[in-house]
Amino acid sequence: MCFNIITIFPEYFREVFDFGIVRRARAAGLVEITAHDLREWTSDRHRTVDDRPFGGGDGMILKPAPLFEAVVALTGANEAREVAGTGTRVVLLTPQGRV
Repeated sequence: MCFNIITIFPEYFREVFDFGIVRRARAAGLVEITAHDLREWTSDRHRTVDDRPFGGGDGMILKPAPLFEAVVALTGANEAREVAGTGTRVVLLTPQGRV
């Protein structure tokens, strides 16, 4: 089983994978977990992955382009709409951690 986590904080997840039951599962070859930096799929020189919400409001939102490019690159699909045909499940979480 393979999990690819796309985040702007990959170091946080790498530390978590080295302890407990997750470490034992990885050592036994039962699961492969990789944390990827979303900034790898940006095109501007500042590697920007977020922007202010359109229409006002507090906070920041992730730009869809780097996120789609990351999903396409990690699934091997030619474009975002082809991911559904690969048998790969993509789970996107809200800022609160909900699906």
